Amino acid sequence: MKKQKRQRDVKQGAEGAAPAKATESRMWLWAAGIGGVVIALLAYGPSLRGAFVLDDRSLPFMTPGYEVQPLSVWLTGTRQLLMFTYWLNYQMSELDPGSYHFTSVMLHVAGSIVFALVAARFLAWSGVAAKTRDTLAVFAGALFLLHPVQTESVAYVASRSEVLSVLFFLSAFALWLYADDGPVTLLRSVMIVVLFAAAVLTKEHTVILVALVPLTDFLWSRGGLRRNRILYGLFVIGTVFGAFVIWNVLRGATSAGFNLPGMPPAMYFYTQCRVIWIYVRLFLLPFGLNADADLPVSRSVMEHGAVVGLIALVACVAAAWIYRRRFPLASYGVFVFLLLLAPTSSFMPIDDVFAERRMYLPFLGLVLIALEMLRRVDTGLMRWTASALIAVCCILTYQRSQIWASPLALWTDTAAKSPKKVRPRFQLAYAYYEQGDCQQAAQNYETASSLAPPTYDLLADWALALDCAGRTAEAIPIAKRASAVENSAHARSTLGMYYAKSGDFQAALLELAAAEKIDPRYEMTYIYRGTIAEKGGDRATAASEYRKALAINPRNETAQSALARATR
Repeated sequence: MKKQKRQRDVKQGAEGAAPAKATESRMWLWAAGIGGVVIALLAYGPSLRGAFVLDDRSLPFMTPGYEVQPLSVWLTGTRQLLMFTYWLNYQMSELDPGSYHFTSVMLHVAGSIVFALVAARFLAWSGVAAKTRDTLAVFAGALFLLHPVQTESVAYVASRSEVLSVLFFLSAFALWLYADDGPVTLLRSVMIVVLFAAAVLTKEHTVILVALVPLTDFLWSRGGLRRNRILYGLFVIGTVFGAFVIWNVLRGATSAGFNLPGMPPAMYFYTQCRVIWIYVRLFLLPFGLNADADLPVSRSVMEHGAVVGLIALVACVAAAWIYRRRFPLASYGVFVFLLLLAPTSSFMPIDDVFAERRMYLPFLGLVLIALEMLRRVDTGLMRWTASALIAVCCILTYQRSQIWASPLALWTDTAAKSPKKVRPRFQLAYAYYEQGDCQQAAQNYETASSLAPPTYDLLADWALALDCAGRTAEAIPIAKRASAVENSAHARSTLGMYYAKSGDFQAALLELAAAEKIDPRYEMTYIYRGTIAEKGGDRATAASEYRKALAINPRNETAQSALARATR
């Protein structure tokens, strides 16, 4: 009887507010969409001029020679739909980052429109009047669009996986939410599953849709297994497909998975009991945003207050269940937030325990909680409050976008907020090197090397910065340390180059001979040896060495110009 009454109340609330189709036909969605494009371009405008940073530079299309590969090669491997969007950008602008950033912003705008539609549906189910519903739905979409915590997902090209996958995810979810009250048809079910598959093929965490639909079905009494039997049947197949995709990704992953060194699942879970509350705080008070936060790990439930976070989470879940009829939007929002965070913030370890972009999908749950509070406020006050919040978010997002507009600004900000973490300092040093400030670059590499045992890349780049700053003699011992960490042709030939610059040609030739023995196909070895011969006046030997380099890589411009010079 209670269940029937709840179904009748929800249905009457939705009908009493206004038919859902009337909401869909209103012009507010078009106006909000056009306004969203303009405001988004203003708020994210500075980041449109931003360079590629961090993992952007490790994307496959950054590999020299990748541009000549056919589309089939771009789509080989994982996240094929994501790579397709990168391929489109490359056709338009090659490696000019502007088009990549613009595409991400437009995808984000599209996602905010679908987000508003999803919010409007839940507002209708909870019995909010049509006029108020439209206002709150626009607010929800605008908050998703302009909240400063979204900046990383939008401004970071590598995080397009988040933006695109969530667009597919929300589209599939909205298609189900807006189904008629009868059983979900086969055609609609197939469309939902196709969008779901597109989401999973873009980023694997969106597989959680197979749990969100039944949760929504249960908490909102939408008909359950009988009404959605076709969709649920397809979801069973989709779950197997999603599991295969995730397994395939984790099998080759080095930064995530249950076999991550030094991070057992229990330790990761204890840490996430604290991290989840940081996400909530960033939603409420978005200050201290950090592209690479340095958070201590909780090795036990008692360490760093993990137990307090766990108790608070259990209390929130209990309260959401107890008050699910009185506060349906907030109750559902709590469950949605924790469910959508589960793929990245529960038991499966990830090397980075915290990342702002992980809030992009679970943002829906927090917005529904906010809508529950706003719907209970006087209409005039609600509109003023919503407008003020969006204005503040727009300003903060613009300011954060200015940070993302420059690698030097981004890593200066990040290193200041994470002073004991190696990666921000390493990236800051590289940003200085790109700007031509080799002295500052060398100084920051030295600082980074003192924070943790230096890797080969750090040592090699440090030596390069010292050489750039005219301190070649100081670069030699750093390069020796690098070759001790990684005895590669690159390490030995670079060390040989430094010896040659310092005038010790005998030591240089010994290092280059060692490099050739390690990898005869490393072209720079022959270029460096040719340079030494050329400086000694032996142009014939120099030309021979340059030809060896060109035989390995005919497109090496350094070898081409050197050969032309030696044979002139």
